[in-house]
Amino acid sequence: MQTVALVGIISALALALAVPLKEDGKKREKHRSATYDSLDLGNYDLNLDNYGEVIDLSNYEENYDYGDLASKIEVGTLPPPTKSLAGPLSTTTGATEILQKSPPTSTAARPQGPGLFGSITDQGLPTCLVCVCISTSVYCDDSDLEHIPPLPLETTYFYARFNHISKIQASDFTGLAKLKRIDLTSNFISWVDEDAFRMLPSLQELVLPENKLTSLPELPSSIVQLDARFNAIQSAGIQPEAFKDLKKLEFLHLSDNNLDYIPMPLPERLRSLHLQNNNIQTMQVDTFCDSRDYSHIRRALEDIRLDGNPINLSLFASAYFCLPRLPTGRFY
Repeated sequence: MQTVALVGIISALALALAVPLKEDGKKREKHRSATYDSLDLGNYDLNLDNYGEVIDLSNYEENYDYGDLASKIEVGTLPPPTKSLAGPLSTTTGATEILQKSPPTSTAARPQGPGLFGSITDQGLPTCLVCVCISTSVYCDDSDLEHIPPLPLETTYFYARFNHISKIQASDFTGLAKLKRIDLTSNFISWVDEDAFRMLPSLQELVLPENKLTSLPELPSSIVQLDARFNAIQSAGIQPEAFKDLKKLEFLHLSDNNLDYIPMPLPERLRSLHLQNNNIQTMQVDTFCDSRDYSHIRRALEDIRLDGNPINLSLFASAYFCLPRLPTGRFY
């Protein structure tokens, strides 16, 4: 009987507790339904077009404190923004169009004008990228050149030593009215057009040693120094009276060639004559002095080199009376 009474009491307690729990569940369900009814879920269509409308991010940064991260940003390590010459690329199509508008790299499409770095050379690059251009001087030493490159019109000094240039054409220096010095030391030059240097009104120094020349071209009247040492120049390769009208010529260096005699007449302003290591065997009495005027004195001509020639200078004593000093060479 006690057991039956205990079961009855437990059942009564369970029924008493179940009624308020059920009522509380109904209240929660009713509240949840009212909450979802207030939302317009029919229009809640989330996509990339209305993302900003559905989710308002305008106050997102205000609600989040970035103060703890600010100290970790190192502005000094950030690269500076670059500006594209073609403008900003907003789309992939724009980038494609700019790439298509880039200048072609083919030789036929290159501009032939002087441009910023000069005209295009045989190497396919402007002169001042193949060579070094400093002010009005152009340095093309040891640049594997086979021809004279197009030079800027303002060129005053031109150096192209230790290359593979084999000939000089009349058009190589056309229009270079300010050109004063040409240095083509140690090339393979065997031919020079007669008009290559003659039309250069400002040319003062022509340096051509260590080439393969057998003759000399016509020179401008402005020339002061001619250096053609270590070639294969023959006496027949020098025009008669080639130096007569060169009134400004002061230095004539033709050593280590194949000359048979001293070229004459020599200009009065000549100071240095180097003819050593040739094949000179004789000279005329008026090679240096005017044999008809014993008062003639050549004060400027102080440096005459005839050493290394088979000539015996003692046999021509009367040829030196106007000189301030005797030539260097063999006197026995």
